[in-house]
Amino acid sequence: MGKKAAFITGGVSGMGLAVAEALASRSDEEWDLHLVDLNETAGRKVVSSLKKAHFHKTNVNDYQGLISAFESAFSTSGRIDFVFANAGIVERDNFYEKHDLSKPPPEPNQLSIDINLKAVVNTCYAALHYFRKSPKQDGPGPVLVMTASCGGLYPSEFCPMYSAGKAAVVQFNKAISFSYHLDGIRTYATAPGTIKTNLMTGEEWKSFPEQYFTPMSTLVKAVTHVVDGGDLEDSTGKKIKAGEAFGLTVEVHRDNFYFREKNKFCDANMEAMMKFTSMENQLARIEKSKAQTNGS
Repeated sequence: MGKKAAFITGGVSGMGLAVAEALASRSDEEWDLHLVDLNETAGRKVVSSLKKAHFHKTNVNDYQGLISAFESAFSTSGRIDFVFANAGIVERDNFYEKHDLSKPPPEPNQLSIDINLKAVVNTCYAALHYFRKSPKQDGPGPVLVMTASCGGLYPSEFCPMYSAGKAAVVQFNKAISFSYHLDGIRTYATAPGTIKTNLMTGEEWKSFPEQYFTPMSTLVKAVTHVVDGGDLEDSTGKKIKAGEAFGLTVEVHRDNFYFREKNKFCDANMEAMMKFTSMENQLARIEKSKAQTNGS
């Protein structure tokens, strides 16, 4: 098996670093690891301890900076096989705070939406381009994994914008999965339970009971399982054949990971209507409109 390259945002700590370490430790595969983060001190420390690791200081919220990191990674490795759109933050402001009723309220801080959703969208958008540029090689093909959250599956009352952004990532993955798969790219969204990372401070973590935490090892097991490809199986024994194993939401909780069922249509009419939102139908509409315009 030839050399592979991974592009990991939020890659110098937490889940990004844990997945990078797991790939670096493999004896049967050789991975170039491109770790993308804003923390330069941590980045330098990590690349000094991991083989074939490269650090790209990048604000993922800046599109041009993100593209520069992709360009640098591709220039170094000549390919990208795995993109982990993992950078994220949690909101700390009280969305429900009372303000002076004699004047308009201040604008809410939506940085969590910018990083948890918009930066993920930009990362996935860029990933498609660099996957297409990468030379084909034997194996299951390129894979894109984006980090959502249990807060994207279940409402998180104190962090409604975080919850909204993560829920959007789950749906975004489902929406792009079929079109990406036409290019041989498999996409997934993970929905981890509570994993103790640097997302919050030690004092903030104390509000969560330890017995409900999810070990980092479970998240790593879930991510590497989908990266490896082929027939997939979750912790309940649910099996999905390789040809259908894409666009999955992978919930990760405690020692297990689960392939979540897709949303069921409310009725046959809704199912029939949603087929008209497909790429095939909409591209045909666009081409027809172009033809009519050119012919007029």
